[in-house]
Amino acid sequence: MQTETQSITVSQAQQDAASIFLAKVFNWMAAGLGITGLVAYGTAASGLAGRIINSPLFLVLALGTLGLVFFLSARINKIQASTASALFIGYSVLNGLFFSTIFLRYTGTSIASTFVITAGMFGAMAVYGLVTKRDLSGWGSFLFMGLIGLIIATIVNIFLKSPGVYWVTSMIGVFIFTGLTAYDVQKIKKMGEEGIMAQGREAITKGSIMGALALYLDFINLFLMLLRFFGGSRD
Repeated sequence: MQTETQSITVSQAQQDAASIFLAKVFNWMAAGLGITGLVAYGTAASGLAGRIINSPLFLVLALGTLGLVFFLSARINKIQASTASALFIGYSVLNGLFFSTIFLRYTGTSIASTFVITAGMFGAMAVYGLVTKRDLSGWGSFLFMGLIGLIIATIVNIFLKSPGVYWVTSMIGVFIFTGLTAYDVQKIKKMGEEGIMAQGREAITKGSIMGALALYLDFINLFLMLLRFFGGSRD
């Protein structure tokens, strides 16, 4: 009886730790999305988006955001939590500048409605990742290979300019990023259950930021894929 009670207590403690860690991750993710959205809207409203897309700054922002993701992923264990926090916020700002250009192509109403659709799909898959008893770790390699294929096909289609390839990659992209959402949420939940909350503030903050970055990327990329279907063109 005592062993069973201890087992229940440990299990409950793991669940509580996972819940606290997940809350921190989602708070960081929400902050990042909020910063990106505000910067994107403000930049578009000020008229700077048109200057960005017609200047070398557009390419600089694209490479800069990509570089920050790789840097954070590679150096997270060697930098301070405060540095990681600043880099994540900076990344969110740069993404806001970069994505301000979507307001030049799509109407504000269609962007807002697509955001709501994205939030609904993301939320549903996040809940699935939280509550499912199925081990989703096997999805990782499959989804990663699909992501690599998607990137290659997208680059090739820049030169081919094939509408068919465009729509197929868009559909595949939706499946990949919805799958990654469930996979990443379950992975983050396991991090909470496996003791990251006992490793100190530095580890918790850096773990939260990396988890938030993964979910932020899932959300943003899912949004961009859905925008291809639901975005109303300004043309």
